[in-house]
Amino acid sequence: MKDVFSTLHPVVTFTYFTAVLLFSMCFMHPVCLTVSLLCSFLYSVLLRGKKAIRFNLLYLLPLLLFMAVINPAFNHAGVTILFYLKNGNPVTLESILYGIAAAGMFGAVVLWFSCYNAVMTSDKFIYLFGRLIPALSLILSMALRFVPRYKAQIQVISIAQQGIGRDVSNGNILERARNGLQILSMMTTWALENAIETADSMKSRGYGLPGRTSFSIFRFDRRDKAVFGAMLLLMAAILTGAAAGFNTMRFFPSLKLLPPNAFSLGVYCAYLALGSLPVIIDTAEELKWKRIKSEL
Repeated sequence: MKDVFSTLHPVVTFTYFTAVLLFSMCFMHPVCLTVSLLCSFLYSVLLRGKKAIRFNLLYLLPLLLFMAVINPAFNHAGVTILFYLKNGNPVTLESILYGIAAAGMFGAVVLWFSCYNAVMTSDKFIYLFGRLIPALSLILSMALRFVPRYKAQIQVISIAQQGIGRDVSNGNILERARNGLQILSMMTTWALENAIETADSMKSRGYGLPGRTSFSIFRFDRRDKAVFGAMLLLMAAILTGAAAGFNTMRFFPSLKLLPPNAFSLGVYCAYLALGSLPVIIDTAEELKWKRIKSEL
């Protein structure tokens, strides 16, 4: 099925990703990091399928392991010394745990941004910020679609050059380098022409002029109101827990963590509900669709 969460109003989806990204970067508590990493991983798999699994296992996981291992070699803060390196620098328990937490935070942010790029398309971004900052919103929208579009175009150019025997895989080293530079030159020319055409097209449509109206397919309906209200309640609970100190952890100079209680468990459940909200919505919609099909 199509991702149902991405069909919500852009205000809802943008607010959601802003919240989960900020929470992932600010809350270094082990429970919060685990929840954020797990929820972002599940949603990325739901959006991209096997491609997300392949990326997470082949690229992201080794990077996170490298970050977690390399941090104690350079960060020697902490009072719990485990052993000394050959150069005499200590390796502390606090630096190891901080490296693991920082790696988890980085992985969660990367996964949430991958989900953001799949859900928040350029038309949604322009819809949100077109009237407030028309020029900047257009630039940001073009920048967000820069990598996938230019990657597809350079593949088209490479296939065309390969058909006439001038690809980077043809000839000796010098010929391959010359063919690669030629492909890069073509790509640069196409990028500049495309930018000029886009600017002329938006100018001819009156983009950014005062009083300009635009067609929009987005409507803030009852479903959006229900999801947005639930999001606000969950975020309020999480921020209340953050104010009480249950969402953070002190790593240096020594480890300090508030003991869990009933209130903190409720905060963590709220954080789990917020992080898994897209998966919950998609799963509920799929179950509803299967029930309707079975009744036909």
